This record gives sequence, C-alpha cells and structure tokens, in this order.
Amino acid sequence: MLKKQMELLMNEQVNLALFDVEKAYAEKHTLLFDGTVQDMTSLHFNVIERCDKLSEELLEEETELFLAIPVQYLKEHSHEFMYVESDRFDVIRVDSLALEFDEAFGVYSALFGLRLQKKQGEFLHAYLTSHLQHEKMTYSVAFSGQDGLWEVNLALNALDEFSEQQSFAEVLVHLYRFVFGLLEELEETV
Repeated sequence: MLKKQMELLMNEQVNLALFDVEKAYAEKHTLLFDGTVQDMTSLHFNVIERCDKLSEELLEEETELFLAIPVQYLKEHSHEFMYVESDRFDVIRVDSLALEFDEAFGVYSALFGLRLQKKQGEFLHAYLTSHLQHEKMTYSVAFSGQDGLWEVNLALNALDEFSEQQSFAEVLVHLYRFVFGLLEELEETV
C-alpha cells in the first residue's frame, strides 16, 4: 500500500525530494537507487482556499505565502476554514484536507478523507487512540461506503508538539508525517 505509493513517487520525480519519514522508509525498504535525494521541508499545494464555515462559499484563493501565517488565524477568524489539495497527498492516501477551529470543543481540527478499506477501521481507531494525547475530543472517524473513504476529524491539539503559533505550512507537514506513520504501521501489521 504505502510501498506502492512511494515507488510511484520516486519514479515520477526527476530531482527527488523526500521528507525525513519518507527517506527513512525508502532506505528501510531499499527503494533508493543511485542519485541524490534532497531534503523536503514543505508541501506544494495545488489549491489553498479560505472558505466560510456555514455556507462553504469561497472567501479567497490564497497563495503559498498565506501558509506562513500562524494557525491561530483560524481561532481569530472562527467563521472560516482553510481547504488545501496537494498531489503529494496521494502518497498518504488523503484526498484533501481542511483545517478549522472548532469552537464547540475549543480545538483546532483537521478534516480529511483517508482511502483505507472498511476492514481497517479497527486498526485506524487503535492507532489514533494510542498516538494522540487524550484531552478533549481527539478524533472521530466514519466510513463512507459511497466514497470508499474514512472521514477523519482529528484534533490538532492532540498531536505531539502542536502549537497554535506554528504556521499553516508547519502544521500541514506535521499532519502529513502523522498520516505517513499511520500507513507505515498499518503496512507492517498486514
């Protein structure tokens, strides 16, 4: 599952750039061939949008410069959510990602669709339970049979090292690494 996605990624890129977790995975599974691997520190996004929570109407299309702003922006603009798409999400089997501040629970949330089979639900629950700090609401998941996706709502506050002072870019990379770790562990158990 993850190995196939990593092989596709590595075959598509001319100047290979990998996150630390990807590089470690590639080395572990002997996927690296001769050539230089650059360290990747940020994601490239095809879509960055700020939207209204109630109507889901587009407020503004943003550039990657917006991602330098601290994620606390969402608390200060609690009527908004941020929606992003990246080709790199294919590696971690995520369709797209939305970030918002959940006023009801007082937490920052990431919402995304995760392409895993329904039978992997028990693993998904176990992984999230064991890898998230247990404060307030930490996560909810539901399988959408129509889309074949697990709809994940994850409290960012429950992630190790999360801070509302982090930029959107940092938080998105942190989420990418978290989901990558989930898939790597799933692959090892199958």
